[in-house]
Amino acid sequence: PGFEMHVAHETLPLFPQPTREGPIDTHALFGETVVVYEIDEEGWAWGQLRSDGYVGYLPTEGLREAGAAPNRKVIAPRTLVYPGPSMKLPTWGALPLGAQLAVTQESGDFAEVPGLGFVWREHLAGLDHAAPDFVAVAERFLHAPYLWGGKTSSGLDCSGLIQIALHASGVAAPRDTDMMEKALGAPIDMAAGLRRGDIVFWKGHVGVMQDAETLLHANGHHMLVVSEPLAVARERIVAKTGADVTLVRRLG
Repeated sequence: PGFEMHVAHETLPLFPQPTREGPIDTHALFGETVVVYEIDEEGWAWGQLRSDGYVGYLPTEGLREAGAAPNRKVIAPRTLVYPGPSMKLPTWGALPLGAQLAVTQESGDFAEVPGLGFVWREHLAGLDHAAPDFVAVAERFLHAPYLWGGKTSSGLDCSGLIQIALHASGVAAPRDTDMMEKALGAPIDMAAGLRRGDIVFWKGHVGVMQDAETLLHANGHHMLVVSEPLAVARERIVAKTGADVTLVRRLG
């Protein structure tokens, strides 16, 4: 049946095969629950991410036994971890948006996470916190680098950007573009006009409209998260791949 473990690194790559020589499928975030079904002698855990059901291999050095249940999540694009409740101390690391923490007590402006350190309290919220505008969440990642399989401000891909923004707004979303295209919202006719929050799909690519004409997306052309006219992006993608927009979906 498997057993639960938690991600103990800022992020942890998930691979389709137990080797670092191949591509990465996605990343799990700190505190995320992994249901582990098997651990081999080479230090690989085969398991499934509780958050979106993704299955693959993760390095066991980045996992720990499930302890206290998380009760807070990071709502800033990135927050620093300190050894004590003072911003003047040297940092021990950082945590991304969506990381889950088991906070035991607060000390002034900081929250204490046993075994980790102290994080700025205002960068945290309850697990049920939902940002009111998922596009505004995505916009906070403008100019972040493109990273295949990435899901943080240090690097993210097109579907990673959409997934983490939706998750921050309390909307469950699958990880990959093809699954998003089937699961999110309802299809709309582009000819009727687009609006903020409409999700635009190509084969293997996805972005979100900031307004009726402007697309926000992480892409391999700029190797960044960029904001640009949808018409410009469509023209470039058609010229490069021959593929135009396949579908636009609108959340309820």
